[in-house]
Amino acid sequence: MVSSYQAPKRGDKERKDTVSQSQQSNLAAGHASVQNILDNKGDAVFSISPEDTLGQAVEVLSDKKIGALVVADGQGKLLGILSERDIVRKLAQMPGKTLPHKVEQVMTSSVETCTREESLISVLQRMTKGRFRHMPVVENDKLIGIVTIGDVVNNRLNELEYEALRLKQLVVG
Repeated sequence: MVSSYQAPKRGDKERKDTVSQSQQSNLAAGHASVQNILDNKGDAVFSISPEDTLGQAVEVLSDKKIGALVVADGQGKLLGILSERDIVRKLAQMPGKTLPHKVEQVMTSSVETCTREESLISVLQRMTKGRFRHMPVVENDKLIGIVTIGDVVNNRLNELEYEALRLKQLVVG
């Protein structure tokens, strides 16, 4: 008996597709704040002491697969930030003699911070204008998290995906 191929129909079997969006995440996308990122990624922040060496900092950066460390005192007060960029600049100044230096000698002391209520658009604009990729989140002089430009861009991409979906729904009806 000869049979022909017939494409599956909607009712044939239930599909279990994975999607990058949910109705809940889509509705939240339009009003995103720093808190949205902290809710998704958590508030874990890797920090280092200003008295530690760059060698120790490089080990932590490598082990944790991160691009910056918050420099904090024993009480968790933000003193600065040490990024891969800071270490590379020092390496260029003193090749082969960089790793024994103290973190406090190389860190960026003037750190831009944000609050959990700040909009992600505002954070993205500040990061772009200041040309940095990591922003500590501070509340009542206490470090409560960190956002990266990757976090903010990913959130923005989700917002754009949502906007495109909404436009499609308007067009299709």
